[in-house]
Amino acid sequence: MAEISVEQIKKLKELSGAGLTDAKKALVEADGDFDKALEAMRKKGLTKAEKRGDRETREGLVDSYIHDGRLGAIVEVNCETSFVAKTDEFKTLAHQIAMQVASMAPLYVSEADIPEDVRAAKIKELEANFKGPENMKEKILEGQMKKAFADKVLMNQPYILDDSKTVEQFIKEAIAKTGENITVRQFKRIELGVTE
Repeated sequence: MAEISVEQIKKLKELSGAGLTDAKKALVEADGDFDKALEAMRKKGLTKAEKRGDRETREGLVDSYIHDGRLGAIVEVNCETSFVAKTDEFKTLAHQIAMQVASMAPLYVSEADIPEDVRAAKIKELEANFKGPENMKEKILEGQMKKAFADKVLMNQPYILDDSKTVEQFIKEAIAKTGENITVRQFKRIELGVTE
């Protein structure tokens, strides 16, 4: 069995947001392989984050980002307690979400926020232009719908500071670290000379 140092345990604890005991256990199970242990801890944390998704978020904060005086965004990001809302990590997360909105100009927070009339119009357009096997039509149209709104839905956008994950995955990692549900309630983007 590989030697496990206190430094490795502390580092894994910091990166995963888990306790010392869980960090040590993960390293033991991974036979001292730090990367393998970190991956296992992240999966475990994300699984827990999924379960937290139903918990109510009544606290949080409003943050903004202004770029070069020409465009900006204001966001409301919520969590479960005022304690977490006051942490530097949460404030940073809210600011990064504001940067994401300013940079990527999403229209909706999640797919559930797409108005039914907008969704229906897009489906009608895709059906009219459909050229494919009839038995695959539903699945193909579903994929085309997802693709059509991918850049318009904040949660589905590639996260600007790490495009290997979506904004939703970025938030789930924060949920895993804080132990609280985190949601983006609303946002507004303003660009000089552009009106909606």
